[in-house]
Amino acid sequence: MKIFKHRTYKYLIITLITCFIIAVITGRIINSATQTTTPQVTFLGEVNFPTRLEFKNTEVGGLSAITYNPEKQNYYAISDDRSSKAPARFYTLKIDLQQDEISEETVTFTDVTTLLNDTGKPFPALSIDPEGITFTGETLFISSEGDRERQIQPFIREFSLTGKQLQNLPIPEKILIESNSGVRNNLALESLTITPSQKYLFTATENALVQDGEEATFSMGSYCRIIRYDLAQGQPETEFIYITEPIATNSNNVGGFSTNGLVDLLALDDTHLLSLERSFSLETGNVIKLFQIDLSGTDNIQNIEGLNNQITDISPVQKKLLLDFSTLEIVLDNIEGITFGPDLADGQRSLILVSDNNFNPLQVTQILIFSYLGSRK
Repeated sequence: MKIFKHRTYKYLIITLITCFIIAVITGRIINSATQTTTPQVTFLGEVNFPTRLEFKNTEVGGLSAITYNPEKQNYYAISDDRSSKAPARFYTLKIDLQQDEISEETVTFTDVTTLLNDTGKPFPALSIDPEGITFTGETLFISSEGDRERQIQPFIREFSLTGKQLQNLPIPEKILIESNSGVRNNLALESLTITPSQKYLFTATENALVQDGEEATFSMGSYCRIIRYDLAQGQPETEFIYITEPIATNSNNVGGFSTNGLVDLLALDDTHLLSLERSFSLETGNVIKLFQIDLSGTDNIQNIEGLNNQITDISPVQKKLLLDFSTLEIVLDNIEGITFGPDLADGQRSLILVSDNNFNPLQVTQILIFSYLGSRK
């Protein structure tokens, strides 16, 4: 019996050691796989332009989104000027990433294009609030938040590179402004992106619809809707719930204007995107966070007219924080737009972000430049 017991203990010890070794190896494999699939975002530099910068008889400002044309190697940035300071417009920029260092000469404004409505004329004052822009390969899709107070509906429309309106995508009825439903004022269709496959266009509400829930607070995020359009059909076909972070704060005694919202999306493939959130309060200033999100396994809520602050049994979009811009140790402006640029000399992708200065002399138009190392899927 003693021999049997010694052998049993021996086998038990060997089994435990073997299990431990397998666990360690498995953990290292999983950790290695996680490290290789989690994108790395590295800050390269910034370029700032003062408010009231004049370019071709317009004031450069309100740059709420940016997109890249790889064939012409230039960028288009939409201004959210509501045809007040000048007709609604987008700017064309060049960003020279071949220089040894980032400087004021890195970014150059080269053109400005006026948007034309369906009558072929510039948009009248206060009839549009352009916020999102994305390049199709030949044309641009541009979103407008509309205006709840003036009962002006949001839209997503396609424009030529000369500013001519080409088509109008249908907006889901639940998004449209009604007395007790629809998008909130200035928290509407802020984002636009097209997948590399050219199959889908994504947009999202910056905060919850009136019938879905509340705006973001210091203790809770807001239930945004991400809307996926089938571009071949020109129709919205899926909706997902995305929950923002709460408003960032350093204090429990906060007053004045404060917000946090989903301000832009950038598609990696048909189901994975980067999401950009911008929080602001008097205590913290601008707090910017970049996430990678995964739509696979997320429930389609297209047929749900209102969430009423409840998402029981609904799987929201999965988020993974990639970068808290607070770690960059620079003064951040109101960053609202994001796009990929060309490959850098080391083979990594360039990632460009732009700020909306609100035409405020205390702010700047800020362009942040990063390298992005991650799967191109």
